[in-house]
Amino acid sequence: MLLKLENVTKRFGGLVAVNKLDLEVEEGEALGIVGPNGSGKTTLYNLISGVYIPDEGKIIFEGKDITNLPPHKRAPLGLARTFQIPRPFGSASVRENVAIGAMFGRAHAGVDEALEMADEYLKIVGIYELRNKEAKLLTPLEKKLMELARALAMKPKLLLLDELLAGMNPKDIDKIIDLIKRVKEEENIAVVSMVEHLMHAITKFAERVVVMHQGRKLLEGPTIEVLNHPEVIEVYLGGRVV
Repeated sequence: MLLKLENVTKRFGGLVAVNKLDLEVEEGEALGIVGPNGSGKTTLYNLISGVYIPDEGKIIFEGKDITNLPPHKRAPLGLARTFQIPRPFGSASVRENVAIGAMFGRAHAGVDEALEMADEYLKIVGIYELRNKEAKLLTPLEKKLMELARALAMKPKLLLLDELLAGMNPKDIDKIIDLIKRVKEEENIAVVSMVEHLMHAITKFAERVVVMHQGRKLLEGPTIEVLNHPEVIEVYLGGRVV
């Protein structure tokens, strides 16, 4: 078992954002997390990555209790994430932004090696030609691709994708899904992808889906089976997934 959450709860005042949630992620797995705004998905990501510390429960990564570890101590263990709104170092080059991931992730690369790794992953995501451009000058899609490259350069065992596909056109979505699936297989990365509305993307990518509702796990299981469950259709989709 790569990641295990046991009875994890997070409160903000009187609001219970994540409520007694259990979750397991296997090595190399492709898992989708779905649910509408307010269902607790982002809070869950922040708990796994160390932005928040749970009020109750445990988070276990490769058998190690990381419940109270901050993000900078989880990253070298093999945890990486992207953000819905990319957060580049704006005045640094694209190459330098990606190299930072290689330096502070599991790779622990030195500067020269990190820059070489940055080139490798910029080629993989298809924006190598932009490597010397200031990150703040990238388009929104290019920033997302750069952030994906930075996360991959961390050499993660578990990659959390936070609405990576939001705002992309269908052609770009298919391209990025194919890319993620290929890298996942080549590097044996478990990928957890969070989405709200792009169900066709989840059906193409995820082997298993967890549906969240009001901080709880509503349903969990094989993707098509779960997304075609009457309760999920009624609450989230409004129609059958084919």
